[in-house]
Amino acid sequence: MKRWICALLLVSMSSLAHAIDIQENTIYPKVKLETTMGNIVVELDRKRAPITVDNFLTYVVKGHYDNTLFHRIIPDFVVQGGGLNPKLEEKPLDKPIVNESGNGLSNGLGTIAMARDENPHSATAQFYFNVADNKRLDPSKRRWGYAVFGDVVEGMDVLEKMAMVETHLNTQLNWPDFPVKDIILIKATLLPRE
Repeated sequence: MKRWICALLLVSMSSLAHAIDIQENTIYPKVKLETTMGNIVVELDRKRAPITVDNFLTYVVKGHYDNTLFHRIIPDFVVQGGGLNPKLEEKPLDKPIVNESGNGLSNGLGTIAMARDENPHSATAQFYFNVADNKRLDPSKRRWGYAVFGDVVEGMDVLEKMAMVETHLNTQLNWPDFPVKDIILIKATLLPRE
């Protein structure tokens, strides 16, 4: 009886996974990010970062990024988001993914990459945009880097405006570089195949 229930659960979970369309056969899918400061479109590189792209698109399609904050902004460095709702609550996460930072893509101006903590394989949903040439975030022979998985193809001017907003220490979270005025990612949408 227990085996039958386990088998049924596995089939159900498998069906649910296939119900989420992340355009598995599209090598360079595009995502539109509608923000309170304007729209940004990114083109992702599934050829070089397949695990990272699939992970990001799964969060997009499930609506995880809708109504989230850009919570870390450092001029001439990064604009980061994808983890907090406007009540400053962290959103539920899937399991961390393998770090694909050795894929040949670099943390150059206008790229999107995965945020993580000290553990190189700890990236989940948070992402950042490079608003400068940040090659120091790339891997080296001595350390893991931060996995780049796409480029901004529209809305670089929006990112440049975001990078210049006033920030402060958010005392509730004890996080520095937090925008004084909320910048919200209203909706993330996987665009139709071209």
